[in-house]
Amino acid sequence: MKKTLSVLAAITALGLTAACGSGNNGNQASGSADSAGSGASGSPSGSPSGAAQESVSAAPKKVELKIFLGGLDRFREQFDGYFEKFAEKEKADKNIEVTFNSEYPGADNAPQILKTRLATGDVPDVFSLHAVNDMPSFYKAGYLTDMTDQPFADKLLDGIKPLVSIDGKVLAVPMESLSWGFLYNKKIFSDLGLTPPSTLSEMKDVVQKLKDNKVTPFLLSYKEDWIPQLFLPLTVGGLVNTSHPDFIDKMNSGQGSFSELQEMFDIIDLVNANGTDRAFEVGNDDGAADFANGKAAMWVMGTWDADAILKANPDADFGTAPLPINDDPKASMIDVSVSTALAVPPNSKNKEVATDLLNFILDDQASNDLYQSLKFNPVSKNHTFKPYPWVEDANVYINQGLSYQDPVIPPAVKDEVGKALQSYYDKKMSKEDVIKDLDKTWKDANAANK
Repeated sequence: MKKTLSVLAAITALGLTAACGSGNNGNQASGSADSAGSGASGSPSGSPSGAAQESVSAAPKKVELKIFLGGLDRFREQFDGYFEKFAEKEKADKNIEVTFNSEYPGADNAPQILKTRLATGDVPDVFSLHAVNDMPSFYKAGYLTDMTDQPFADKLLDGIKPLVSIDGKVLAVPMESLSWGFLYNKKIFSDLGLTPPSTLSEMKDVVQKLKDNKVTPFLLSYKEDWIPQLFLPLTVGGLVNTSHPDFIDKMNSGQGSFSELQEMFDIIDLVNANGTDRAFEVGNDDGAADFANGKAAMWVMGTWDADAILKANPDADFGTAPLPINDDPKASMIDVSVSTALAVPPNSKNKEVATDLLNFILDDQASNDLYQSLKFNPVSKNHTFKPYPWVEDANVYINQGLSYQDPVIPPAVKDEVGKALQSYYDKKMSKEDVIKDLDKTWKDANAANK
C-alpha cells in the first residue's frame, strides 16, 4: 500500500511539473514581453497573461472580395477609393482584413460574362446589374439574395425602393437613379433663344433654327450599339404611356408587333438626318468630349454621362429634357429608372462581408461623397447633397406628371435593337427589316423565358 501511494504521489508531481513546463512554452510563443508582464503583475509563473490571450485573438480574419462592376470602368477611381474606406471600417468594426479583386468589363459584354459566371458557379461576391433589364431574370434564376432585412433597405427613397424590389423583396442597392431624355447645350439654346421642344413639330423648328445658325443639331455616336439602343426605351416608354398602353402586354403574349409603333422612326430619322459626321467612329467617351465642347447642340444620351462631360469640359452647361416622339406633348416624357444596382448572390463565399459592403454603399455619411463624386442622384433618405442642375431640369417634368418608369423590355430585344439601328443608320436595314427583327427577337425571348 505504501509503495502504491508513493508511486501515485510521484506521478502527480510529474504531471504538475509537465503542466507548468507546457504553460511556459506557450507563453514563449507570445513573446518575451508577455513573460515580463506576467511577472510584474503577479500572475502565476507559466500561466498566459490577459494581454497575451488578447494578442492571440486579435489576429485579423482575411477575406478577398470578388467584385464585378460591368460598364463602370469610368468610375474605377471612385469605387476603388470607396472600397478602401470600407476595408478600414470592416477592420475597425470586425477585425476583418478585406482585399478586393475588382473587374470592370465593358458594358457591351459584361451581362453575358456575368450570366456565364453565375451559371457555372464562378460567382463574384458583389456584382452590378441593370435593375430594370436584368433583375427579373436574375431573380427567377435564384441569383439574388433577399436584402429586405438589411439596414440599407429602410433608407431607400420611396420612389426608388420599388425599382430594386420584386415580390416585395429588396434585392439590390441602387446606384444610378436616372431621370433622363436627351441632353442639350444650354448655352447654345440660350444664345439662339431656344427652349426644349415638347412636340416633334417643335423639334423640327429647333433643328432648322440651329442649322440656320451653322450649329449641328445632334451628336451621333454609334460606335457602341448600346447608344442607338437608347431610342427604344424613350420611344416605347412615351407611346406605351399614352396611345399604346397594351403594347408590352401584347408583345409578351406573342400577339403584338413593332409595326404598331412605326411612328417611333420619325424622331430617329430626324436625328439621323441632322447629326454629326463619322457616327461609327465615335463612341461614348469621344461623344461626351464632343458634346462637352459644343460640337452639337443635342445628344440622345442619359445623364449618367454627366461625369464624363464635365471631365472633358468643367464649364459645360447642359440640361436634360424629354425626347419628343410625335405631336402629342403628353408623350414627351422623362424616363425614370434605376440602371446600375449592386447585388450579392446567395452562394457567395464571403456573403457576410459582401453584405456589409452593400450596407456601407449607403453609409449615412460616406455615401454622400460617393454619390456626389459619381454625379448620381440621391437614392437614400439620408442623402443630403443638393441635386445637380440636370436632375432639377428633369424634376420639372416629373412634377407635371410627364414621366414613366423605364419600360420592362426583354434584354435580348434591347441588345438587338442597338445593332439593328446601327444597320438602319447605315442603310443596310429598312424599317420593315428592323420591325421583323425586333418582333422575332421578342418572340424568341418569350420562348426562352417560359
